[in-house]
Amino acid sequence: MPSSATRSAESCSSLVTPAGAPPRRTVLVTGAGKRLGREIALALAADGWQVAVHYRASAEDAHKTVADCAAIAGKDGKFDGCRYAAFQANLEDEQAIRALLPQVVQSFGAVDAVVNSAAAFENDTAQSFSFAGMEQHWRSNTAAPVLLAQALHQHLLTRPAGADGSPAQGVVVNLLDQKLWNLNPDFFSYTLSKAALETAGTMLAMALAPQVRVVGVAPGLTLTSHLIDDATFAERHRLSPLGRSSTPADVAATVKFALDNRSLTGTTLVVDGGQHLMKFERDFSLM
Repeated sequence: MPSSATRSAESCSSLVTPAGAPPRRTVLVTGAGKRLGREIALALAADGWQVAVHYRASAEDAHKTVADCAAIAGKDGKFDGCRYAAFQANLEDEQAIRALLPQVVQSFGAVDAVVNSAAAFENDTAQSFSFAGMEQHWRSNTAAPVLLAQALHQHLLTRPAGADGSPAQGVVVNLLDQKLWNLNPDFFSYTLSKAALETAGTMLAMALAPQVRVVGVAPGLTLTSHLIDDATFAERHRLSPLGRSSTPADVAATVKFALDNRSLTGTTLVVDGGQHLMKFERDFSLM
């Protein structure tokens, strides 16, 4: 795995914004080759964002996300001129993380937001916990988002103030998990890493203001996996006060809301159909 971020794909070559149109906004979405990160990237492309698609190993999937972003944004010509590119980085590698956002800035000219969707999700327990397992989750799930928030803040400090003299402002959205408000002992290191990220979000919102807003989005059971079959997923997805947990569209819409609402910072939006209000003794995948 390379030790620095690598730009590997691009489409929509024009950087020119049509006369009279607002400046294009650019977002870096980590883990955007697959699953929820991909859905967020596609939704933001449809909303007019230029999207930097981060991936670790799924290059083919990332290239497809780039192509699909361009297809969605260009289908009615509304967002012609937007750009999309894929960037490889191992989020367990500090050097690669520190190189990632500058690579995106170099390609796009500016970055306005980071959505931290990529995450390690390996099961361990209090009995099997190890330094190695905790470090893996800590690096990718907690340290990488903190470093990307730091990098966005440093980038914004170099950008000119607005016409009213206000500083350039951006936003970081961290994907969390409803299980932080409904704890069970499964996925022990993962849960600790997300709890640390939730606390880091509060601290970063204080430390990096006014340039950077920091918002958490905590989904419930949203996508199936190799751990449960489709029928079991559907059954457990209904286990909530509202009779349904979150869908990818729900989560993507909440991310868009967090990016657009300039009064939000230092808080978390729990998007789970109320699953955090119910007590689950095990993780959904192990029930």
